[in-house]
Amino acid sequence: QVQLVESGGGLVQVGGSLRLSCIASARTFRGYAIGWFRQAPGKERESVARITGNGRNTYYAASVKDRFTISRDNAKNTSYLQMSGLKPEDTAVYYCAATDRSWAPDEIDYEYWGQGTQVTVSS
Repeated sequence: QVQLVESGGGLVQVGGSLRLSCIASARTFRGYAIGWFRQAPGKERESVARITGNGRNTYYAASVKDRFTISRDNAKNTSYLQMSGLKPEDTAVYYCAATDRSWAPDEIDYEYWGQGTQVTVSS
């Protein structure tokens, strides 16, 4: 069983930056791929970024590419989502998720989820 806890959300102005963190309870954190997702009010949850267990491979949704950076520190059991150039449409609850698969493109592949952290971008 893996527990995930996100932090770092908040209120930020357009163009600002935030760094989200996701700390995991897994004993072998590097054995889990991590995905970041978000869900805006009235919308379905969508994939934002993901990273393999060794951190060598990443993926970004087109809407966040070149503005967001996913990373991980396996020694600290933590994944990060650095967000810059924030826009009002980035407003959502952000979730991190983990899977013991090496790569997981679909939401259904992730077995473990955090509780989410709210990001609000004001214009």
